[in-house]
Parts: sequence; C-alpha cells; structure tokens
Amino acid sequence: MRADRLVSLVLLLRRHGRLSAATLARELEVSTRTVLRDIEALSAAGVPVYAERGRHGGFALLPGFRTELTGLNHDEALALLIAGSRRGAQAFGLGSALASAMLKVVDALPEGHRDMAAGAAQRLLIDPETDLLSRRLVTEEVPDAVVAEVRRAVFAGHRLRIRYAAFGQPPKWRTVDPVGLVTVRGQGYLLATRSGEDRTYRLSRVLAAEELAEPAQRPDRVDLDRAWRERSTRFRTGGDQVTVLVRVDPARREELAGTALAVLAEEAEADGRLRLEVTFQDRRHAEWALWQLAANAEALAPQWLRISLRDRAAAIARSYASRPEG
Repeated sequence: MRADRLVSLVLLLRRHGRLSAATLARELEVSTRTVLRDIEALSAAGVPVYAERGRHGGFALLPGFRTELTGLNHDEALALLIAGSRRGAQAFGLGSALASAMLKVVDALPEGHRDMAAGAAQRLLIDPETDLLSRRLVTEEVPDAVVAEVRRAVFAGHRLRIRYAAFGQPPKWRTVDPVGLVTVRGQGYLLATRSGEDRTYRLSRVLAAEELAEPAQRPDRVDLDRAWRERSTRFRTGGDQVTVLVRVDPARREELAGTALAVLAEEAEADGRLRLEVTFQDRRHAEWALWQLAANAEALAPQWLRISLRDRAAAIARSYASRPEG
C-alpha cells in the first residue's frame, strides 16, 4: 500500500540521512518515478524533505524531524530484530512487510540506543543460508498471490479452495477448512481439515488458491504447536516405513540419526564402529540416507537395501572404469 511505502521512505531517510532516488527505488522495490511522486506527496503533507543537487546529492529530511512512533527500549527492539526471521516471513509471503517493520523498530528506539541496537543486531546471525559444510538450506518459493490468498483465508476464518499437486499425483482442486500456517526450515505448511479429517499441505505445492465466503468449520482456538507435534508424530509412524540394521562410523552417527525417523537400538562393536537399528519413512528414504554416508556406513539388513546400494555403486564404478577421451 502507498501509505506503508511513504512511511518506509521517511524511515529510510531518517536512518541514512541522505539517499538518491535510485537507492530509494531499489530499497522500496519501485521505480524512480514512483519515488519522485512519493517525495512530492510527502512535501505536500508537510514532511520536511528536500533535494540536494550534485554528484553526491539526493533526498534528505530537515535535522530534528521525528516520526510519531511508540518508543521501545534497547532490549525490546533487539528482541524484535532477532525474532524477525526473514526466512519465516518469506515462507508466508511477508518478506517486504518484515523489512518495513524492522525499519520502524529501529526508528522507534530512543536516540542514544538506536545505533547500539543496530550494531548489536549485526553481531547475531539467525538461520544462515548454509551450514558449516556449505550445504544450502532450501527456502521454497511460493507465488505471492497464492500465499496471500491462503493467508487471508486463515486469518478471516473462511473456507479455502486450493489446486494442490500432491507428490506423484496430478494437481486437483480441494476445498479445505484452514486451521493455521507453520514454517519449518524455510518450508511453509498449511494445516487444515477436509471433510473433518486433519490434512497438512505443503505451500510450495499449492498452485492456485481461492478464499471462499463461507466460514471455515474449525474451533475458535487452536494450539498450533501441539497440532504440529501430533501431525508430525502421525507422519513419522505412518506410511511404508522400513527398519534398517546398519554399521556406522561413530563420527557419522549423529548425521545418520538426524536423517532417520528413529533410532530403535544401538550397540558398540569390537572394531569401534556402532551397530544401529533405525527406521526410515520408506525404501527411497533409506537408500538415499545410506548413500550419503558412502563407505562410512554399511547396511547389514534388509537384503534389498544392500543389493540396491551395491548396484548403484557398481554403476558409478563402471562410468569411471575407462579414461575419458581427450
């Protein structure tokens, strides 16, 4: 909305002092022409913004101008800066709203605490895109129009039609009663009911959404944390689970345990390796997890898993058996 953009523009000028039209356009994700129109609107509304000409020119506010925002102390503002997880906001289509909110949080600080809070926030990194092994944490992309429609239905308590592409199935329309939204490691989920049964939908698989006028059939209050735990438990204990007996290098034990659904039994062997009995969601999950560990783990049972891993390794070996041409 334009009103929110005008506030963000003022806050950017307050924080940085002087900014060019091109820089403001980039920060606000609009054209420079829109920025110039917004500057004119602010001037007409009595905001003391002025232009400085020249190579290092731009737009600035008269010294001493302050927006009317509720003050926060240092710890309160720092807590909000840390809690404002961009990864979660992006999963629900609120990335730009988060950026605007963070500007307001910093601006709302008392004068002497503003630089201190901004500096403290620079010393903290929450949920980086890669871990120490340079493995990227994948944030799934969901079209803004889709997630906005889902979000509106959740907050308004209305029923929702979604065109959903379940794994391995063609997309089809479903009418659901939305309960809430959950984000886990950058992946967004819609918790809902359908014909009275609990359903969990991955937002990245929602191809289209339409908020309906009729009210959703759902309780007035919900404990999302508890609902998510219950659905996670059902997911882990359902489906075509497989149990695997595996010998693993102790240095890779945590990696294996973190990938598996559960560790059922564990014992140390004479050579220092560990023998674990673990469960996986299905055959493909088990094969993928053991393949990642290469020679640091050996599947002892079931036999089909040993054969599958052996055949995969043999195919790789054959591809490297001859020297490449040239």
